[in-house]
Amino acid sequence: MRACVDIGGTKVAVSLSADSNSPLIGRRSEPTAKTGNNDAVARQILRLIDEISAEQGIDATSIERVGVSSAGPFVLRDGLVELATPNICGGIAGPARGLPNDWMTAIVEAPLRQRFANVRVENDAVAALEAERTWGALKGTDHCAYVTWSTGVGVGLCVDGRILHGKNGNAGHAGHSFVVDDDSGALCGCGNVGDVEALVAGNSIARRFGQPPPALFAAAAAGEPQALATTEALCRVMGRMLYNLIATLDLQRISLGGSVFWHNRDFLLPRLQAEIDGKLLALTGGAVLVPAGLGDKVGDYAALALLD
Repeated sequence: MRACVDIGGTKVAVSLSADSNSPLIGRRSEPTAKTGNNDAVARQILRLIDEISAEQGIDATSIERVGVSSAGPFVLRDGLVELATPNICGGIAGPARGLPNDWMTAIVEAPLRQRFANVRVENDAVAALEAERTWGALKGTDHCAYVTWSTGVGVGLCVDGRILHGKNGNAGHAGHSFVVDDDSGALCGCGNVGDVEALVAGNSIARRFGQPPPALFAAAAAGEPQALATTEALCRVMGRMLYNLIATLDLQRISLGGSVFWHNRDFLLPRLQAEIDGKLLALTGGAVLVPAGLGDKVGDYAALALLD
């Protein structure tokens, strides 16, 4: 048996699977642990694996392989991944960010390796990219990216058929790049002020505009002028980041997922594509944005893709 783990800034989800051709079973999801010691997330994962195994009548000791798809960035300590994730570790940006801990990192891989024979941890957008290339909207595409617009903004990159990782597995953190001059004082959990994630991520939208993304986008779709202006500005920020990815890496297709995008995809997709179309056609001609082929299940299958 295999355990498939999806760690986000909002939730942790765990499922089991016999192999990559078998359905995921026993999925459980709960808010990401953010209090106590900085091994709280790892202990949460171990508990969920045990609880699911008991529910499914599976001997937990039969689980030897664990795939972990996690929001980053990562820090390597003795070759093992710890999370330096802005939406989990409150020590990075400090008390102003409002997280209930002072962690600089969250230990994940080391506790799992103490119990399981095979553990693979990858950035969630990289894992989702592998899943989308295996089963989803990026199948057969060698120059592509997966972008999640959710609690945070994450990117997985593939050029010439090779997935990019970088020195610490952090390639693709375009959500922490800057695309506009920001005078709003928007603070990202990484400590940046005015980066893409600080301006458009799901948690940022609620802080900046006083309403969660579902309410804001519903009002925009209904034609409310202020909401429409706000969401158009969000699309300009996100669209410029997508354009920069295409122009820098000569991409042919970007698959989009994450809760903010997915629940508002009919509204967002044409506006994001408009930020790309017509700009330097030698680079952007034929470059398309598509919804994730795996839909709102991309996070679950991302972890499974790591175990192929």
